[in-house]
Amino acid sequence: MRISTSRPEDKLSRAERLPELIRYLREQRRPVSDAELAREMGEDLRTIQRDLAILIAQGAVIEDEAGAGYALPPDRVLPPLAFTVAEAEALILGLRWITGYGDEEFDEAANGALARIVAVLPEAGDYAAAGGDLLAPPPTPASCPEPIRLAIRDERKLRIGYGDRKGKATQRTVWPLAVGLFDYADALTAWCEMRGAFRHFRLDRITGAEVLGDRYPIRRAVLMADWRLQAGDEDASD
Repeated sequence: MRISTSRPEDKLSRAERLPELIRYLREQRRPVSDAELAREMGEDLRTIQRDLAILIAQGAVIEDEAGAGYALPPDRVLPPLAFTVAEAEALILGLRWITGYGDEEFDEAANGALARIVAVLPEAGDYAAAGGDLLAPPPTPASCPEPIRLAIRDERKLRIGYGDRKGKATQRTVWPLAVGLFDYADALTAWCEMRGAFRHFRLDRITGAEVLGDRYPIRRAVLMADWRLQAGDEDASD
């Protein structure tokens, strides 16, 4: 079945066509000839051959099985920069939101990824690269300190200074799991050794954070599964 388009000429732009080629190849259980791909895309044979060459140059592992056609090996992923315009807009919006979030390493990573995407976007991505009509809100003052992110990544215990909801300053040793945007504030989800339970710690109340040498004794994936079972607990914030 031919891929439908809304264009009067019934043709996709190259920016739209490249990911569609990958998706079509992925759906097939057999090698597909370039002639069949040309029919599916509503393009001439030479255009499709050029598209396949571009995809391979971008990093797509497309096997040319002599006499049989083209196929994607099992478990292969899309080339990292073959995005539709909507996908590019979503990525750029997210990266712009992260930029300036308060973590220098994260900020640099987001800017680097954004520059790389914009540099290689095909022509149909120009609108997204220019910002489109989607504006990312500025980050909240409660930014995520780097030690919290590193402790989550390495599954290490974290010592935090914290002012609880009664205004009392405490020192906590926690097993950090995730940072999320909750209804009330940006918060760290963690197992608190003092409370013996999962707690949400508002980032704007954390006065200091130190990554400890000890790993927490239960894998993060297991703890996250347990937390999700208790996610409806309204008394989980300190």
